[in-house]
Amino acid sequence: MTALHVTGLTASYAAQPVLRGVDLDVAGGVTAMLGSSGCGKTTLLRVIAGFHSPDSGTVAIGGKVVAGRGRPVAPRHRGIGYVPQEGALFPHLSVADNITFGLPRRDPVRPARLAEMLELVELPRELAQRYPHELSGGQQQRVALARALAPRPTLVLLDEPFASLDAGLREETGRAVVRAVRASGAAGVLVTHDQGEALSLADQVAVMADGAFVQIGTPADVYLSPEDAGVAAFVGHATLIDGTLGADGHATCALGSVQVRGQVTPGRVRLALRAEQVQPTPANGGAVGEVEDVSFFGHDATIRVRLTSGERITARTSADAIPTPGDRVDLRVVGDVLAFSGAAS
Repeated sequence: MTALHVTGLTASYAAQPVLRGVDLDVAGGVTAMLGSSGCGKTTLLRVIAGFHSPDSGTVAIGGKVVAGRGRPVAPRHRGIGYVPQEGALFPHLSVADNITFGLPRRDPVRPARLAEMLELVELPRELAQRYPHELSGGQQQRVALARALAPRPTLVLLDEPFASLDAGLREETGRAVVRAVRASGAAGVLVTHDQGEALSLADQVAVMADGAFVQIGTPADVYLSPEDAGVAAFVGHATLIDGTLGADGHATCALGSVQVRGQVTPGRVRLALRAEQVQPTPANGGAVGEVEDVSFFGHDATIRVRLTSGERITARTSADAIPTPGDRVDLRVVGDVLAFSGAAS
């Protein structure tokens, strides 16, 4: 049975359209809804949860229509768990009471379910009697997930739950949370604007732009075979430049001749150059551009180069070969390049 089935969903705020005909199926595992701020991700999550009413379309959870046909099902009866961005734990309740909050008060299995949930989210049992302010940010998010999973929901909604955590804790907590969701048997929907988070944690990635999904697929499909130039630029941080594709599969652009892939008709094309494909070398003769700025990450660095043609290209280089701003460089393209029909208007 499909955990979540969304069909033709539209929604608005004060007559301002936000969702524009959204379709989504989540059978199991974790689906990441990925998109920039303001694209409609959180609104879709709120409609699924029952916090906002759609204008049209339907939402079905576990095969049961909960919105869009007749009277909507109340949020508490939808069979969902919800983890907001800040966790929203009850500060006056212990960890144990937070986790078991959604269970019947006199349920004899409450103690066993508490122990099960603590183990599932990889928290030691001695934390059960602590209060939220005595926990780290990552521990609070795990408690929030345990509270959401305790009533055995069909679907768990995670609204950017790691956004407030530092980088190291964010990755560790994210992996622990996803392991727990998968082990619970519930399907998870993770809202994020972080491409790395979506690609590394999810089984399915749904890329949203302007209130609609532009591509849904596995992380590998979305990254390696984007549907259009916009998806390539957003998911892969690709730089888009214009070129002219010949019948031989090579395109001429500001960086010279490059091999392209994709079923594209010869003529004007839009090329998507990922930073890892572009390698800078010291200028030897006629340089193609000048380094504008450098971002150092320890193991490597990303540089932004302004070409003599006026276009800007992002390139990646090893930590032992980093140019400085103002340096003149050549750029070499490694491997084939994604190409899309048309050119910038």
